[in-house]
Amino acid sequence: MPSKHSRREFLAAAGTLTALSATSIGAVAKVESLCSSAANSSSGKAVTPASAEIRFGYAAITWGGNDRQAIEDIASAGYRGIQLRSNVIAEFENKPETLWQFLEAHHLPMVALSSGNVDIDANPDSVIGKHAMNAKFVHDAGGPYLQVTDAKPKSRPITPDDHKKLGRLLTEIGKRTADLGVALGYHNHMGSLGQGPEAVDQIICATDPRYVGLELDIAHYFQGGGDPVKAIDRYRERLLFLHIKDVEKLDSKKSESKESYRFVELGRGQVDIKGVLAALTRIGFRGWAIVELDQVPDPSRTPKESALISKKFLQENLGYTI
Repeated sequence: MPSKHSRREFLAAAGTLTALSATSIGAVAKVESLCSSAANSSSGKAVTPASAEIRFGYAAITWGGNDRQAIEDIASAGYRGIQLRSNVIAEFENKPETLWQFLEAHHLPMVALSSGNVDIDANPDSVIGKHAMNAKFVHDAGGPYLQVTDAKPKSRPITPDDHKKLGRLLTEIGKRTADLGVALGYHNHMGSLGQGPEAVDQIICATDPRYVGLELDIAHYFQGGGDPVKAIDRYRERLLFLHIKDVEKLDSKKSESKESYRFVELGRGQVDIKGVLAALTRIGFRGWAIVELDQVPDPSRTPKESALISKKFLQENLGYTI
């Protein structure tokens, strides 16, 4: 298990964890204004009076389940943290202390665990239990955040109440993860209930702000029809951490996959990365921005090479220190 000294270092690195759990009347009132009819207005005030501090981590998804290699490559590439997926639990034989020791040896803290989907049509106790169990692993491995997406109903049409139902279920999961000292973030995603910006609004406004934050994926938000720069201001009181990601359009007639879009390294797509990071600085965001790439777009490159391409863009084109 993590030592007291390492736990203190971790809490310093987590940065925004305490912000999510704020329960003051003022904080709740700000969230209510987001979910009111005048939600598009912005006060222009930063989340905190402190200067912004964006910490860049990297997601292990690109390595396709080989998380030990991902940890080694991401650490050697110079990123400051890592997001892992739930397959890491089996890879480390459900021994969080072993994962923590491996991460510590590479000086790479775990920022978040991708816990999978929340299915509103499944047994709620089973759904809550699954994610609470994953949150326990996160806590014991020294991580602050649990990420969940949602599973869009497959056997029936979507109803107006589905977004509210999802919000209520997310809140119940968040209560359980909060008991373990782990903050819950909802990840907007293509192909889910939270695909478009209006749907993200409905879901977030159906959650209790004390227990659920938004893990904003700027590429999915863009592809879903939203403006991620405006989303930073809109959700400024609910941002837990972010996926910094880029996406390009594809000609479906020429693409072998027949997809209309593809995720790419930073700076090679259409997302306004510079504008997003400037917005984070403007609101005084202090926390994690996880660079993510689902898979390497060019098979001649390795996952680590793609990670270095994104790092180079952030450093040389935008002037950030990784």
